[in-house]
Amino acid sequence: MNEHSATAAMPVLSVRDLDVDARTPEGRKPVLRNVSFDLAAGETLCIAGESGSGKSVTSLSIMGLLPKASLTVTAGKILLGDRDLTSLSDRAMRAVRGGDIAMIFQEPMTSLNPVISIGTQLTEAIREHQGRDNADAVALQMLDAVHMTEPARRMKQFPHELSGGMRQRVMIAMALSCRPKVLIADEPTTALDVTVQAQILKLMRELKREFDTSIIMITHDMGVVAEMADRVVILQNGSIVEQGGVINIFHRPQAAYTQQLLAAVPILGAHAGTDGPPRVSAEPKQPLPAPDRSPVLNVRDLGVSYGSVAGRIFKGKPPVNAVSDVAFDILPGETLGLVGESGSGKSTTGKAVLGLIPFTGHVMIDGREIGMLSQRDMQAVRRSAQMIFQDPYASLDPRMAVGRAIAEPLVIHGIGNRTERQDRVADLLRRVGLPPEAASRYPHEFSGGQRQRICIARALALEPKLIVADESVAALDVSVRARVLDLMLELQETMGIAYLFISHDMAVIERMSHNVAVMRGGSIVEMGSRRDVFEQPKDEYTRALMAAVPIPDPAARRHHG
Repeated sequence: MNEHSATAAMPVLSVRDLDVDARTPEGRKPVLRNVSFDLAAGETLCIAGESGSGKSVTSLSIMGLLPKASLTVTAGKILLGDRDLTSLSDRAMRAVRGGDIAMIFQEPMTSLNPVISIGTQLTEAIREHQGRDNADAVALQMLDAVHMTEPARRMKQFPHELSGGMRQRVMIAMALSCRPKVLIADEPTTALDVTVQAQILKLMRELKREFDTSIIMITHDMGVVAEMADRVVILQNGSIVEQGGVINIFHRPQAAYTQQLLAAVPILGAHAGTDGPPRVSAEPKQPLPAPDRSPVLNVRDLGVSYGSVAGRIFKGKPPVNAVSDVAFDILPGETLGLVGESGSGKSTTGKAVLGLIPFTGHVMIDGREIGMLSQRDMQAVRRSAQMIFQDPYASLDPRMAVGRAIAEPLVIHGIGNRTERQDRVADLLRRVGLPPEAASRYPHEFSGGQRQRICIARALALEPKLIVADESVAALDVSVRARVLDLMLELQETMGIAYLFISHDMAVIERMSHNVAVMRGGSIVEMGSRRDVFEQPKDEYTRALMAAVPIPDPAARRHHG
């Protein structure tokens, strides 16, 4: 559908001058202000923006699911045909939800009841809105429509028995089972691997055509916007800063915030989106270290197995090889990007090389074999090697001021006196772009990007030679992610730090890495220089990962289904 035919059609849904306020101890505070847009029949409208922009509040307002104790619609209309949804009773809205408007939530595992079978949950929605005696048959048809393997068997299974991609397919089947006019998808692919994400996006395009459903897609991923949208609404701080056809938004953005969002998107290759193979971008990287330097990390024949030991009463589970025969070196000042999907063994490898979990094989950090070291000796080694985890909030003690958290490694290793440690904390905070006075504040007082900067400062406290960064930017908004990556590159250039950079994002790996190792099923299937891997990938799995990356350019949109 082109941009003009979509907007000329009669709206299926109209949002007019919507205001939403939050109740706080200090009084009411605005969350949404003057939000207005139309959704045409057969159209996909993407609402994009960073965390806190009001995207999810907008979708919950349409569904009538705002938590009444904290959020209230104070003005405006939400028109579905001739009905204003803001004026309907709870009972009337229950008939609308699922029947006329359905929603797919971000995390399918928390949206599905863990103790009720997939079939029961599917048929419940069908019986509620259609009252059909053949609900089981309709449920099976829907599972087949979302390309679920063995649908009859899946009906009897429970959510924990399905993969993330399968659970999201169940959520899509449930949402479409009553053939709603409007489908709201709130970050439906954020928690999924890149290849599964590509499958789900393709599926949604197919189902939109088959069921003639209009879609509102909520996302912060501009690559997904480019792949899916007919029109785009850009939200910032609860207000629309720009809206229009997807081509105009991407190629002729007017608002400074839209330009900022687009500039921050990592692009896989300088010519991503062309029919030819992706090419490595010409963005300059730090020069590779001199080849005569000894590796700061040397890994040979690394193996990790999981399984329970047999006891007197219960039999142990047979061991599962999570990682097998992994080998690589990282030189000072160099980054090895470790990429692969969930379950490939990336994070297990990262923990094993720091001695955080038992392993077999040989791991040398700064010339010391760590496999046989005592805890006391390992403490000395950890001055040379630190880790940054994916979730900065979970990595910080919420009851500990961040200055104390950053100083904790110095205290453990007996470095400096109280005054010297305070000065070191202030210096570290400045180095990661935070004011020294932030030391007295607590984690909940910072944004996600600021918390990750705090974790980086803590990792730098002991001046390590190696940092293992495990999905360290995966949870961040696109512009915040770009700033954190820039910071890590700057620190590498000034301090000569080596990174083992773990990610499932091929575009981020390309931007950060000197060398790349691709993992699948616990083994490295391809390894080489950044240029070799991205310009001439040898393994089919590597090519599949690269092909699945969304292209942040609607003009180069791939027509694959």
